[in-house]
Amino acid sequence: MNQLLAMRAFIRVVETGSFSRTADQLTLPRSTVSKLITDLEKHLGIKLMQRTTRAVAPTSDGLEYYDHAMRWIADMDAVESAVRTKKLKPSGHLRIDAPASFANGLLIPELADFHGKYPDITIAVGISDRPLNIVEEGVDCVIRAGKLGDMAMIGRKIAELQYVTCAAPGYLARKGIPSSPDDLKANHAAACYFFPSTGKPESLIFERAAERIEIGNCVFSTNEGEGLKEMLLAGLGIGQHFRRIVQPYIDTGELASVLDNWTRPAMPFHVLYPPNRHQNARLKAFVDWVIEKFEGDLPITE
Repeated sequence: MNQLLAMRAFIRVVETGSFSRTADQLTLPRSTVSKLITDLEKHLGIKLMQRTTRAVAPTSDGLEYYDHAMRWIADMDAVESAVRTKKLKPSGHLRIDAPASFANGLLIPELADFHGKYPDITIAVGISDRPLNIVEEGVDCVIRAGKLGDMAMIGRKIAELQYVTCAAPGYLARKGIPSSPDDLKANHAAACYFFPSTGKPESLIFERAAERIEIGNCVFSTNEGEGLKEMLLAGLGIGQHFRRIVQPYIDTGELASVLDNWTRPAMPFHVLYPPNRHQNARLKAFVDWVIEKFEGDLPITE
């Protein structure tokens, strides 16, 4: 029995809850994964997994062994990575998932710089605003907007993107320029983002001093940041988008900012990854690079 491979297979089965998904991720036949777990159980003299026709789950002994095995594998990978990175440049394949606006407007245009620094790393960028299970879908890390929700993941802040309220000049010529958020609410069409998991639209938010106004009656909405940008360019209404994304269109006159004396709190972005992957050399190279690349979008602190 290859005990190291058996331990890696066991860890993946616990995390994915599936022999099939583990086999796909390790590029092994499903029967091989099942035999590795069976041989590991015989070697240890304990039952690690409870199998049914519909599901597989760790036993109490299996959960205890998982904790020890994950730490041991992580430590071993860290030692191996430390030795390898002294002699070799990071290499291999990375699967990253990022929201549409961040991926298309910010990340992808900068990937040539990353490739220049790390030519032996290949990258697959999944573009989606939907939540996903990193382990089950074989993703190395995700970039997500908003507050950290999954505390089982390691999260490092990349940026805080500022918002701008804007619309197409053609729309403003038809409907006029709003004089206040209340005017916008009463006399204009709002274009918004809606959350894919709930379908609930995200309100437009306006703050000034101690005053805060939220507008949630959206005439047009989309569950993807690129779609929101296109709605604004199409003259469907007034919306709020990240200034880094729409500033080029403001510069060319395709969009115009409005209500500039009101602000909206900046949106934090984090890169998230499982704790047992923090010493992966190629992942570490990407995480360090993406933080350095967008550090200009972080607030300055004393």
